[in-house]
Amino acid sequence: MTRSENGTSDSVPAIETKALCKTYGTDVKAVQSLDLVVPRGTIYALLGPNGAGKTTTLSILTTQTEPTSGMARIFGHDVMTEAKTVRREIGVTFQEMVLDDGLTGRQVLDYHGRLYGLSTTERKSRADELLDLVELKDVANRKCKQYSGGTKRRLELARALLTVPRVLFLDEPTLGLDPQGRARIWDYVRDLKRENDLTVLLTTHYLDEAEQLADRVAIIDHGQLVAEGSPAELTGAVGSDTIRLNGKGDGVKLDTLFSDAPFIQSRSRGEDGFLLSVESSSRHLAEIVTLAERADFTIEDMTIEKPSLGAVFFKHTGRQLRDGAKP
Repeated sequence: MTRSENGTSDSVPAIETKALCKTYGTDVKAVQSLDLVVPRGTIYALLGPNGAGKTTTLSILTTQTEPTSGMARIFGHDVMTEAKTVRREIGVTFQEMVLDDGLTGRQVLDYHGRLYGLSTTERKSRADELLDLVELKDVANRKCKQYSGGTKRRLELARALLTVPRVLFLDEPTLGLDPQGRARIWDYVRDLKRENDLTVLLTTHYLDEAEQLADRVAIIDHGQLVAEGSPAELTGAVGSDTIRLNGKGDGVKLDTLFSDAPFIQSRSRGEDGFLLSVESSSRHLAEIVTLAERADFTIEDMTIEKPSLGAVFFKHTGRQLRDGAKP
């Protein structure tokens, strides 16, 4: 058994939970018996519709919320009994930006370093290094209120890395950014993982982000783990196509006909149409059109999507990721 420079066994996961639960009141179960194992040095994406328990899970892992029961550890340190040690091991960026608009970018980093007891020399050295990393040196002395959304995201990432964390938690790190800004953040995260053996746990509503960044993906729904694996493993296990069908007519009758069709593995109905999970969809298109005609439903648009992380998500939750609602 080998040990890392920090004294923990190399076999100890970066993040581990067992039977983790968080209940509010008597009937709101935000997290239900959640088991996760995140190997060190990986990028791990946690996906789920709104209200699935992602935020609560992150709050527990970052010592902001106490679990009702179960266990959660960061590099073997219990998040409840060893909270101070855990906080020294992690960096966090939140979904909502939390920057003081009256401070400059450099001041934000300096004050954060003071909170963690870094010396003046350490604070300056780390700030210079990180401002260079996220390409903010030229605007480091401007106040945050002058920064764009993408610039603020990059500053928050620099702040999270200031204390050299072993685990970085990113809660919707590219929310609201344009494609160029998102791609830039992705590049930083990949470089950080490669160069620093950093473990990253991220939540995102962008499926392409999870597919391109993550080594492993976990999908949770109603506080429970419903699927876990590499993106390739998850998409390979779907084995079915997703048909998106929109139109006008008797959707209730068509929904009933779809429910009796043996080739439709799952379905979700919205105001204007349906999402259908169908194996070998091209063989069943004529049957779908026939069912629509029987229901007096006029198809206005129909698209076919081959297995993807979106299809995996739909299969396990019956919903789309973007808003957690039916399409």
